[in-house]
Amino acid sequence: MHMSVNLLDFDLDALAAYCEQLGEKRYRATQLFRWIHQRGASDFAQMTDLAKSLRSKLAGKAHVQALSVLSRHDSADGTIKWLFDVGAGDVIETVFIPEADRGTLCISSQAGCAVGCRFCSTGHQGFSRNLGTGEIIAQLWFAEHFLREHLGRDERVISNVVMMGMGEPLQNYAQLLPALRVMLDDHAYGLSRRRVTVSTSGVVPMIDRLGQDCPVALAVSLHAPLDALRDNLVPLNRKYPIEELLQACARYQVHAPRDFITFEYCMLDGVNDQPEQARQLVALMRQHAAQGLSCKFNLIPFNPFPASGLTRSPMPQVLAFAQILLDAGIVTTVRKTRGDDIDAACGQLAGDVQDRTGVAQRMASQRLGMLGGIKVVSVQEKQL
Repeated sequence: MHMSVNLLDFDLDALAAYCEQLGEKRYRATQLFRWIHQRGASDFAQMTDLAKSLRSKLAGKAHVQALSVLSRHDSADGTIKWLFDVGAGDVIETVFIPEADRGTLCISSQAGCAVGCRFCSTGHQGFSRNLGTGEIIAQLWFAEHFLREHLGRDERVISNVVMMGMGEPLQNYAQLLPALRVMLDDHAYGLSRRRVTVSTSGVVPMIDRLGQDCPVALAVSLHAPLDALRDNLVPLNRKYPIEELLQACARYQVHAPRDFITFEYCMLDGVNDQPEQARQLVALMRQHAAQGLSCKFNLIPFNPFPASGLTRSPMPQVLAFAQILLDAGIVTTVRKTRGDDIDAACGQLAGDVQDRTGVAQRMASQRLGMLGGIKVVSVQEKQL
C-alpha cells in the first residue's frame, strides 16, 4: 500500500517531477498546479481539461489535503482569525487583515516556536514541531478560496503574505522554501517578491541562504539597540548578536526585492522605549548604513498577556521614540493594532501546542528573578 501524497507539498518543479514519474508531460503538471492553486480545486474529477488517464492515476495515489478548521473568529475591524488543527493536539493560527489597498494573510510556519521571546505569547507556549510545506501552503490555499466565496469576488483577494504567524520561519527552512516558491509562482498565487515577507528573529546563516535561494522582503525582530538587553528579550541573540545580524541584513539587501530591511520593534514600557535607547538605535543604524544597510522601523505597541510580566508603552512614549528616529531620517511607522478583540494582534497568536521543550517552567523561573537589571513586574503587582 503506497502512502497517498499531498500535492500541496509540491512547488511546480516538484509537481512536474512527480507527474513525470507517472509518465506525464510537464505541461500536465502546470495544468494540475493551476487547478489546485488558482481555482482551489481538490477533487481530480473536477479538473476537466486534465487527461482522463492522469485523473485516474492521481485518484489512487494523490490528494489535496486541507487543514481542518477548528474555529473562525471575525473582528469588528474585518480581521479574520482561523484556528487549524494540525494533529496530535497541535493547533495553529492564521490571520487575514483587510485594508483598502491590500489583503494581507499572516501565516504560521511552526506549531509553537522554539525562540521563546519574552513578549510573545506563542513563545510562551513552547515548541511542538515544524509545519510541512503543504501545511504552510494549506493556510493560503484555504484562506484565498474561502475569502473569494465569502466576499463574492472572482479575482485574487490576498495580495500580501507575511510569515509572521506562529514560529520562526528560518528554523523551518527546508519546508519554507518550496512554500515561498508556490506563493510567487504565476501558475499559483502570483504574489510579488516585494509582497511576501519573511519575519525572523535573526537566524543569520539562513538569512544568507534565503538571499541566495529566494529573496523576498525581510523583516527582522530587533526590539533592542544593545546586546545585553536583546539577549534577554530575544534569546537567539546570544547565538547571533546584533553586529552579526546587521551585517547579514546588509548582505541580504544586495538581493532583496525592496530597497530596505524592516526592523520590528515591540514597545515595552520601561524596558526598551526610552529616548536614550532611540538614540542608540540611530547610532547603530548610522554605523551600518555605511555598510550598505538601509532600514525602516515598525514600532509595535506590545499586546500584553498575563504570563509576560510586561506592559505596553504609553502612546506618547511610543510617539516620542518614533520622533527621535524620524528626526534622524529613519523611516518609521507605528503599527496599527488590528484584530486585538479576537487575540489576532501581533504577538498574540497562541494556538494550542503540545510543548515538547519545557518552556513554561523556564520562563516562569526567569520571571521570578531580576532579568539583567530589568525590573520585572509580576502580574499580581500590576493589578494593584
